Amino acid sequence: MKSGERPKLVRGLRQESRRFRLLVIVVGFFLVSLTFVVISKPDAILFSLNGKLPVDQAPTSILIQQKVNSPPATTLRTSTDALPGGDPRVVDDEADPRPQGFKGEEEESRVLSEPDPTSGMTELTPNKDGSGRKSDGEKLGGGGDGEGKRNEEPGHAADKHKVTLPTVSNYTIHDTEDTENAKRDDTSYDQQGSKPLCDFSNFRANVCEMRGDVRVHPNATSIMFMEPGHSQRDELWKIKPYPRKGDEFCLSHITELTVKSSKVAPECTKYHDVPAVIFSLTGYTGNLFHDFTDVMVPLFTTASEFNGEVQFLITDMALWWTIKYHTVLQKLSKYPVIDFSKDDQVHCFKHVIVGLHAYMEFTIDSSKAPHNYSMVDFNRFMRGAYSLGRDTVTVLGEYPKVKPRLLIIKRHRTRMFLNLDEIIAMAEELGFEVVIDEANVSSDISKFASLVNTVDVMMGVHGAGLTNCVFLPQNATLIQIVPWGGLEWVSRTDFGNPAELMGLHYKQYSIGVDESSLTEQYPRDHEIFKNPIAFHKKGFDFIRQTFMDKQNVKLDCKRFRPILLEALDNLNP
Repeated sequence: MKSGERPKLVRGLRQESRRFRLLVIVVGFFLVSLTFVVISKPDAILFSLNGKLPVDQAPTSILIQQKVNSPPATTLRTSTDALPGGDPRVVDDEADPRPQGFKGEEEESRVLSEPDPTSGMTELTPNKDGSGRKSDGEKLGGGGDGEGKRNEEPGHAADKHKVTLPTVSNYTIHDTEDTENAKRDDTSYDQQGSKPLCDFSNFRANVCEMRGDVRVHPNATSIMFMEPGHSQRDELWKIKPYPRKGDEFCLSHITELTVKSSKVAPECTKYHDVPAVIFSLTGYTGNLFHDFTDVMVPLFTTASEFNGEVQFLITDMALWWTIKYHTVLQKLSKYPVIDFSKDDQVHCFKHVIVGLHAYMEFTIDSSKAPHNYSMVDFNRFMRGAYSLGRDTVTVLGEYPKVKPRLLIIKRHRTRMFLNLDEIIAMAEELGFEVVIDEANVSSDISKFASLVNTVDVMMGVHGAGLTNCVFLPQNATLIQIVPWGGLEWVSRTDFGNPAELMGLHYKQYSIGVDESSLTEQYPRDHEIFKNPIAFHKKGFDFIRQTFMDKQNVKLDCKRFRPILLEALDNLNP
């Protein structure tokens, strides 16, 4: 080797060595960086650096983690029609460089539809995780006062009516803030505590009540209480929401619903910001007494506390019934009823009651009822619902030219008064202005209620027509004529006790053998006159057919006269 070539070879080897070391450094740095990114933020490889990710593109594993850790936010449209004082505009509370009103395909798929002001519900485009629910801090109208409220940026003070969908950072598995939000969510949706979903201890009615994330799925006749992730609750109940517990014949016509706790449920399609009450209308409705004792009184007891802000869902719908009593239904709920059997939505509520609180016949047990509601409250409610003018009776003599009014409930088929003209004459002799009318299923209830409210005394033979006492003013008198047959106890239970609990005076008159038309069917020495109670062993059908359907009354006016005099005395407090 020549002496001049050796230095060149040495310089070349040194340059190759430097290049190799540089390459090692670069490769090592790349490997270290790649290792850091993969271990600490795996999602950063998948998503763009701005952190935005449409929900429909989120990896399944992340969506599963999202279900466990945090309830996703949703975008809300608000309406001044649905929310008093609400801002009808849809704006973003994060800075957005796009022109106001611009809405791309991604944003279009991420907003809720306009709320329906007539139904009290907001329709959701559910998140991919199937929850379709709002996080703790969100409230209708946007920007709640809780943890979910976002800070407003300069120039966007009005941007408080929209909450954006979750970004990649919301889905990050190790996001401490999301973990805390999940804990708050569990607290919010675990309001039920350790209380069972249903109470079957009442002898008259079974009732289920749930607070939290509740999904009502009419197509599946199911109501699902969504359990928080940490919950160990495992409940399943079967309930027929009509207050005739133990009456197998009646309940055989009622749709059975399933109430259960679950961690899996169908996606919400309708979100309601008011509680729900679910009940049935089949059963014995159509009889005036049962309309009230089975539905009206229990519904008042159950729903009054919501002051109209409650959604009714009716199983076994009877459209004619809702039309007849629409005045009462509209007074109890501001929203159109939902026909459970014809609805295919998944309704989401935070408070659901299945079944109605019911106690004795036509009565409220104020010691057990919500807010200690009583029959006095129910009487006041009914007078208010039909805008009746008299809250209390007129004191006798306060208006000298005005006579006390007596309403006699007339019957045409059974338990008729056979000497009605004689009864009218006697009452008029005592100073009453007598009014005669018949109450039946076809009566215009509003018109009849107005009539009842004008009288001071109402009388009639045991039957559904006496149910109209709910429209009497306070301190009025109800007189019940009890047919022959040992029916005193059932008569007092059905109408006597309720009347007194409503703040009315009550008189009960039991007819004698000579006042009964049964003397025309049986000899006077028949057992039916000697020991009528013995026939009760044959069951209610026999009692009804014999002592109710085949008996009329010829009132002994001389014997009955003191009852009317006592009613007059009640008008002189």
